[in-house]
Amino acid sequence: MPTRIQHCGLLVGDLGRSRRFYGEALGLEEVPRPPNFTFAGAWFRFGESEIHLLLERDTTGRAGGFDPGSSVAQGLATHLALEVDDLSVACARLEENGVAIAGGPMPRGDGVDQVFFRDPDGYVLELFEHTGEDQGDAPERAPVR
Repeated sequence: MPTRIQHCGLLVGDLGRSRRFYGEALGLEEVPRPPNFTFAGAWFRFGESEIHLLLERDTTGRAGGFDPGSSVAQGLATHLALEVDDLSVACARLEENGVAIAGGPMPRGDGVDQVFFRDPDGYVLELFEHTGEDQGDAPERAPVR
């Protein structure tokens, strides 16, 4: 049985652009890849988890996948969530790097605040912080139609 998610692989269209985003805007640590890999990519580690960027081999435009449209503002999209210690500091770093917040900050309803945004290929990402606060008055969340 699986015990954890070790990494997530994301197909990217421009490795340099994505490397800057994950390394600078998110502040993740780039780590070496195995030397026998013959395709371009970059690996980033945070805690015990990793994000593996895989450069698209052709120009099929597969990087980024399905576009969830306006549902991203509520987090109703396939996404990758990353926990942070201080959401306001993380949001300021995103802003400093020109990353637009698509949704939030907003309470999830269970003592967590969250924001949603996109990476350079359009993947939806979430940053969240455990606040421990009572969020019984959190607004109802429903799909955008």
